[in-house]
Amino acid sequence: MKPTAILLLHCPDQQGIISEMTKFITDNQGNIVYLDQYVDRQDGNFFMRIEWVLDTFLIPREKIKEYIQTLYAQRYKMECNLYFSDQRPRMAIFVSKMSHCLYDLLARWKAGEFDVDIPCIISNHEDLRYVADQFSIPYYVWSIKKDHSNKAEVEAAEMELLKKERVTFIVLARYMQIISDDMIKRYPNHIINIHHSFLPAFVGAKPYHQAWERGVKVIGATSHYVTADLDAGPIIEQDVMRVSHKDTAESMVRKGRDLEKIVLSRAVRKHIERKILTYHNKTIIFS
Repeated sequence: MKPTAILLLHCPDQQGIISEMTKFITDNQGNIVYLDQYVDRQDGNFFMRIEWVLDTFLIPREKIKEYIQTLYAQRYKMECNLYFSDQRPRMAIFVSKMSHCLYDLLARWKAGEFDVDIPCIISNHEDLRYVADQFSIPYYVWSIKKDHSNKAEVEAAEMELLKKERVTFIVLARYMQIISDDMIKRYPNHIINIHHSFLPAFVGAKPYHQAWERGVKVIGATSHYVTADLDAGPIIEQDVMRVSHKDTAESMVRKGRDLEKIVLSRAVRKHIERKILTYHNKTIIFS
């Protein structure tokens, strides 16, 4: 496929934004292949994702964002991000001991479902090295002490590796450690987490067992961007499944892990495709 430019933008809603942006692209001989927009009528904000083919576009790709900012940013109070389809994202995966999300991500990547590079897998345990070896991906381990006395040192080493490998975003595939504010600031809205949807009802160890004892009828999973507020970042994807009195705690764990895999993969796919626009603590997910 021919390389495309992908523009994500938001600004206060006002007349003429779509016509201005499409005119800018077509006047410069760009062929638009995707356009989706949304207006939040309550807040009065406009959101858009537009993508166009670059092979006949008159403006060099390194100048496109400068043109957009000069012509439209101040005029419309616009904030925007520009991406190019031939610049593959580089994804680092963080894991601990549970393998279900890691296997699912790697299987989808190997099958060609994710247009992404995976330069490294990082863990605080040796347990999943065999999975990384199966997919020929470098696996790095930094153990964190129970008192967290070496956490700053560990994260400094991890961030050095991420920089060296030119990682553009991180996926926490059931990584059971809290990410520091320093790493979050380095990758704002570029760290994706997955967890069960029982929070805040069932916290701590064995949440599915707690839910089974309580007799819940619905279980679920949530994937979100990581922020300084624990498990409270912008939600990307969620799903639920009904359960009943016939389920055991073990069957609920199995069903819950299936949901976690699916929800995480959907979130990762949307991020890779540059179809997520974050605004305040919410996400706009384009189709």
